[in-house]
Amino acid sequence: MREIVIISGKGGTGKTSVTAAFAHLAENKVICDLDVDAPDLHLLLDPQVVREGAFHSGNEAVIDRERCIGCGTCMEMCRFGAVDADGEKFRIDPLRCEGCKVCVAFCPEEAIDFPSRHCGTRYVSDTRFGPMVHAQLFPGQENSGRLVSELKKEARVLAERMGRDLILCDGAPGIGCPVISSLSQADLAVVVTEPTPSGVHDLERVAELCDHFRIKVAVIINKHDLNAGHTEGIEAMCRRKGYVLAGRLPHDTVVTEAMVRRQAVTEMDGENFGRRVNEAWTVIQGLLNAH
Repeated sequence: MREIVIISGKGGTGKTSVTAAFAHLAENKVICDLDVDAPDLHLLLDPQVVREGAFHSGNEAVIDRERCIGCGTCMEMCRFGAVDADGEKFRIDPLRCEGCKVCVAFCPEEAIDFPSRHCGTRYVSDTRFGPMVHAQLFPGQENSGRLVSELKKEARVLAERMGRDLILCDGAPGIGCPVISSLSQADLAVVVTEPTPSGVHDLERVAELCDHFRIKVAVIINKHDLNAGHTEGIEAMCRRKGYVLAGRLPHDTVVTEAMVRRQAVTEMDGENFGRRVNEAWTVIQGLLNAH
């Protein structure tokens, strides 16, 4: 079984559009959206949910008003300003609660419960391109790295059960915890970048992260015709670092048109832009086979 993670050093490079196109072109795969903080692959693939479940991580304190005597110990002990007066008693703001459990430990009436925190929802769905594993964290929730790891495990189990030999992942942008979790067990990282100063800088950062974990890197330059100088700089960096330049994609309004229609760009355009994406996918398949 092979696993490809498509990432980018920054948001807005076209990573998800490329992932959707590869999902259209790839065979015998399971699709996995690992950008759990702000997922958008579902907007293009229109998944039909087959199974869903709650994602719990960490704990939060909750005051039971029936047991609370209004002594104020919890407010005195809390260092995060999470406890507020609520009439003669108190309540805990879940957005401020850090789950440190100090209030639970010091409450003289044991009036504070400490349930697990419901952070989001995870899904297994069907799409027109095959099965998809994805999730959505609630606003402001953390532990996205752990959720990413759980999604990857679920995608691998699903692939084994269905006899699929490829897991195609849409990773999160940047170099933070979700990206590090996304790269775990990956055979190839496909980095989508653009020829801008921030695009070049963030490509260098995320490529260094892949080097640290000894994961082979392939680079796709999206909108390569925006700035010839920066494009040449990216190509020179690939040669210097030994990264494979999988493709150069031009700036084309067909990408936006495909997004508006909730389609992969290769579904709309099999020639111009679509042909370039297809050529990039052929290069990536060759890298996987040579792994």
